[in-house]
Amino acid sequence: MSNKEKRFFRWFTLAMMFALVVVLTLNMSLTSTPAHEGNSQSSGFNRDYNIYSLELPDTLTFAGEQVPVGYFDVREDLDRELLVNTYWQSHTLLLIKRANRYLPQIDTILENQGIPDDFKYIPLIESELTNAVSPAGAVGFWQFLKGTGRDYGLQIDGQIDERYHLEKSTRAACRFFKESYQKFGSWTLAAASFNFGRSALQRQLERQEADNYYNLVLNQETARYIYRILALKLILENPDRYGFNIPAEDLYYPIPTYRVTVDTTVEDFAGFARAHGINYKYLKILNPWLRESYLKNPRGQPYHIQLPENGQRNYRRILEANKASF
Repeated sequence: MSNKEKRFFRWFTLAMMFALVVVLTLNMSLTSTPAHEGNSQSSGFNRDYNIYSLELPDTLTFAGEQVPVGYFDVREDLDRELLVNTYWQSHTLLLIKRANRYLPQIDTILENQGIPDDFKYIPLIESELTNAVSPAGAVGFWQFLKGTGRDYGLQIDGQIDERYHLEKSTRAACRFFKESYQKFGSWTLAAASFNFGRSALQRQLERQEADNYYNLVLNQETARYIYRILALKLILENPDRYGFNIPAEDLYYPIPTYRVTVDTTVEDFAGFARAHGINYKYLKILNPWLRESYLKNPRGQPYHIQLPENGQRNYRRILEANKASF
């Protein structure tokens, strides 16, 4: 190869290497472009989605009793529960919807029994307003254990479990709260004792030489208990303030019902439901305290069974029946 050819080959090789470097550099530049620059959806997310710290109230009460929000520990504990329940959006959204169906009935019973209105928020944190069953065997909206439920007058056997009966279990809870208030002289401690137990709470008050809930060191569940109630109270009283915007028609409304009294044996509740123009599933939704598909009633005890007015199961008809609530 001549010198001229060698020089040409050398310059050609350098030119090709330079071209390759340019191509690789451009390729890396394109592939390293930030996602938000090349994706309008990501750009909108970064522009529009924000998470905010929440403003805490300067004053707050539970059942008419002052919450010492000026204490740093009380303030931080409340902040935690308010953040958790505000930003656990799906969970709290469901609670708000369910509350529209169930809290008016609970509120009426509490008022009739002389229990402060704020106690209506307890079943939201106990059971999420569902007939839940805990690993320990606590049942229903108020999460009564079997022994405690019987102590407060609820029938619990193979066929009937009144822990699932909203009205009766709420009245039983009211009796517990009254007894606790008589013992502690504080509605806040009465509420805490529903979770912790009266004897255990009394032992901690004596051991720690404390006289109120906010000065007690307790297990995590009970230590968070009142703050969880307070957080849901704040959100449910002003849902739009915490970002929950729910059209009225999206709430869950009470199902209009009438009552049928049964004081005989019922051989088959599926047939009973059919005879009243509904199906077995709908009967059980309205009467979850009926635990079997039959009822042996040798003593002729009267039981009040809820049935839907005009067999209503239609969403729009239920809305129409509750239009005054909008």
